[in-house]
Amino acid sequence: MGPARRTLELFYDVLSPYSWLGFEVLCRYQHLWNIKLQLHPALIAGIMNDSGNKPPALVPRKGQYMNKDMLLLGQHFQVPLNLPKDFYNVILKKGSLNAMRFLTAVSMEQPELLEKVSRELWMRIWSRDEDITESQSILAAAEKAGMSPEQAQHLLEKISTAQVKNKLKETTDAACSYGAFGLPTTVAHIDGKTYMLFGSDRMELLAYLLGEKWMGPVPRAQYARL
Repeated sequence: MGPARRTLELFYDVLSPYSWLGFEVLCRYQHLWNIKLQLHPALIAGIMNDSGNKPPALVPRKGQYMNKDMLLLGQHFQVPLNLPKDFYNVILKKGSLNAMRFLTAVSMEQPELLEKVSRELWMRIWSRDEDITESQSILAAAEKAGMSPEQAQHLLEKISTAQVKNKLKETTDAACSYGAFGLPTTVAHIDGKTYMLFGSDRMELLAYLLGEKWMGPVPRAQYARL
């Protein structure tokens, strides 16, 4: 028997494009590294509020930098990132509460579809500049991910329940308890120690902590060149 798999917890919100980058990298590596990846939908607004942080887009120079940074990172990570035309309204006004409650319901009842539904919501907001707040938008993402219309509607009805609301709050609070001040936040449990890493640009450091090989954000492409 080989060594036991290490547990990685990824806290993310589909409102965060950097969360998408970190999410895709860990999904690509979950079968290459000796890890057990746990996906945790959390609410970035709650984490920002708890930590006293504020969205980088509210800092003019950071906002200007982000516009260029995200497009370059999308190319480097091979993730189809595009900026919403009405960035301020989409990110700072509409938010992601219903989408994250829906993903929480998915995690509770159909966790095997959580990765796909999360990706489809990111595709809507960060690739095709489509809505993720309206019921029909959420249903469309779920069905595109392979969920039946009946199951998608059932889970959509769950987002107003105390169970789902409390679960999302518990997950968000758990991220805060690890010291999260933004997303993505990756928590690695290694040899009895816990490490909290912020951002999508700490994956090489994560590989070091795990004692695994870092092959860039698209490891399959690295394999093809060997």
